[in-house]
Amino acid sequence: MALLAILFLVVAILYSSVGLGGGSTYFALLLIWGIPYFIFPVIALSCNIIVVSGNCLNYIRAGNFNLRLLIPYLIGSVPSAYIGGSLPIEKRLFEILLFLSLSVAGFLLLLNIKSYDDKEESYRKIPIPVSILIGGILGFISGIVGIGGGIFLSPILILIKAGKSRHIATTASLFILINSISGIIGQLTKNAVLLEASNYWYLLVVVLIGGQVGNFLNLKIFSARILVLLTAILVIFVAARIGFKIYLN
Repeated sequence: MALLAILFLVVAILYSSVGLGGGSTYFALLLIWGIPYFIFPVIALSCNIIVVSGNCLNYIRAGNFNLRLLIPYLIGSVPSAYIGGSLPIEKRLFEILLFLSLSVAGFLLLLNIKSYDDKEESYRKIPIPVSILIGGILGFISGIVGIGGGIFLSPILILIKAGKSRHIATTASLFILINSISGIIGQLTKNAVLLEASNYWYLLVVVLIGGQVGNFLNLKIFSARILVLLTAILVIFVAARIGFKIYLN
């Protein structure tokens, strides 16, 4: 389990450095390690909340909070994340959904690497119904798979130029935080999982440390483009590992 903790630390460092939580990759690691399936969402969503809380505070303190950009996506995502989180899902289907989610997320990150260092401030206004629909779809997927959804939202908003890059980063972090809270409430409507999940408390500790390290790397050392590239490579690698596992089964 020491190696699992180290990998959670690395994931938290990389994801927090680009304003994300890492829920999808935590999930994949738990799956690879053979952790009891029914506690995956509680662990992954809890790690999400811990990691992105620091990001949210830092972004808001820096004055990068755009409420108008955030609200429509939350209107769609919060109820759908709760619904998705409360639905039972067969393990085989979950593995396939996780593989597809990671693959799409990894390639979206690669597709938008240049935009993370883009200084251009031009953007366009997205119709509110479209934003609500995007939020609803991402929230439902996030609730089912047990992730925050920011890994999809951030590159999508950059791709459609929905706002300034610093506002998008803040929006993605808050989207992850609120969706994770909604999703974990939905998960707790299923079987009692807290007792079993408490055996893995050390994973929450290492992601807390990793989140702080990632924030430091983002602010002091590496450019956003390098950190996004490393995160994308990690996501695609884990997706390939899950895909190989599905193929063998």
